[in-house]
Amino acid sequence: MANRVTMNICSQEYILVAEESAAYMEKVGALVDKKMTEIMDSAHIGRSDAAVLAAVNIADELFKAQEAAENLRRQLKGYLDEATQAKNEISELKRQLFKQQNRR
Repeated sequence: MANRVTMNICSQEYILVAEESAAYMEKVGALVDKKMTEIMDSAHIGRSDAAVLAAVNIADELFKAQEAAENLRRQLKGYLDEATQAKNEISELKRQLFKQQNRR
């Protein structure tokens, strides 16, 4: 079921409709409002230019977060591979120890 949330972004009222919760949609809208307001205040530009710059900034943050997540996935895979290798080495050493103990 879709949720409807009315919010103000840069003094303009918008109705957002999405499957996500109202709290999530408000969080998204607040981020866009914050970014646009910061840009408009610092660059003294209009709403449409601020919207484009905010979209570019948010897209940049998204790509950087995706890259960081991929780096973490690769790092985690490396750790899991190392752990698997260590586990296999332990199993082999246990097997060798058991074999040595049975020779006596």
